[in-house]
Amino acid sequence: MSNDSPDLDQSAVSVDVLTLRFWPDDETIQLGIAPRSHSPFQGRLALPGVLLARGARLADDARRAVTTKLGIPAAAISAVGQLVTFDEPNRDPRGPTLSIAMWAVTSPHDSPTEWFPLDSPPALAFDHNRIITHCRPLLAAKLWSDLPFTQALLGTSFSATRAVTATASLRGERPDPANLNRLMAAIPTLHRTTARIRHRPTGRPSTIWTFAPET
Repeated sequence: MSNDSPDLDQSAVSVDVLTLRFWPDDETIQLGIAPRSHSPFQGRLALPGVLLARGARLADDARRAVTTKLGIPAAAISAVGQLVTFDEPNRDPRGPTLSIAMWAVTSPHDSPTEWFPLDSPPALAFDHNRIITHCRPLLAAKLWSDLPFTQALLGTSFSATRAVTATASLRGERPDPANLNRLMAAIPTLHRTTARIRHRPTGRPSTIWTFAPET
């Protein structure tokens, strides 16, 4: 006998997005959040999220969440991807709701988004702080393995200093520069150049790394 009864209560599915930026003037990776306009938790800050529309692709609804909840222009969303699903049945007071956590990276733009350092978000609605805590090491693992994520966050060219800062922001600890250099050098499409940039008035200039152009 099939258990696929049409009368069987089913969980809703939401798409909640860790929206990141690491713009040239940012000293750490920033996370976009917004106050909720409806109950539950009306007025509380939360990750941008929407219920998954019937027949929708996850990436499309992630983009919809970022544009409608954060006010970020669609053209400023550089890339999106999937992280993990949260299935705690009591995570939403309205009833069982699965949350598919996604990531999105934004390029510089003007928007009303509230940004906070990824490593110190404020108290958020639902279980969104737990989602951030759980997903942060997943993002750290992606930084040098998921190249669309890497390029969206750092750009096609970036300094070694920026690489260290981004890695530390995601890992929660500063990486060993020599180990990080070896990790980057092992990426076939990423190359160390002879160019240098000085981020501060004092100190050694930082090496520039660049991704090879697509052929």
